[in-house]
Amino acid sequence: MNKTIIIQGSARPKGDTNTIVNYIALKKGYDVIDLYSKNIGHYDYNYKNEGDDFLPLISNIIENYDTIIFVTPVYWYTMSGHMKVFFDRISDLIRIHKDTGRKLRGKNMAMISSSNSNDVVSGFNIPFVESANYLGMNYLGDIHVWVENDNIPAKVKGIIDDFIEKK
Repeated sequence: MNKTIIIQGSARPKGDTNTIVNYIALKKGYDVIDLYSKNIGHYDYNYKNEGDDFLPLISNIIENYDTIIFVTPVYWYTMSGHMKVFFDRISDLIRIHKDTGRKLRGKNMAMISSSNSNDVVSGFNIPFVESANYLGMNYLGDIHVWVENDNIPAKVKGIIDDFIEKK
């Protein structure tokens, strides 16, 4: 199969992170899921959110894609809230939907963080790296990119192009 999907997690569906996502999606033909458009509740030990969009969404991703690229803006030195909620809900796959969760093993994960400058903090990638390790996924790496005046600088396009060509 070897299909790739981009999961965008931003509070601004048409902001700078989306500019990056669109650049990659158009260049490579990758499908995109915008978490902002989904109804995904916070993780709950009583599974009160089981009827939301998470389980159908993650099931579709698992069944149809081999590589997941998470793209998130940097909010307060970490991933966006939308992305964090999505990652927290992966706990559903460990606790109650184990057969679905096991299908993540062997899949590929990468991460792209974005902001307005080349200012990512050390360790930003740790939740992604360690989640991939815990889930038995192959971590393909990460990059930090930025948008200036609503445009992707040529230098950043080069960083992106080098990164996605290896995926």
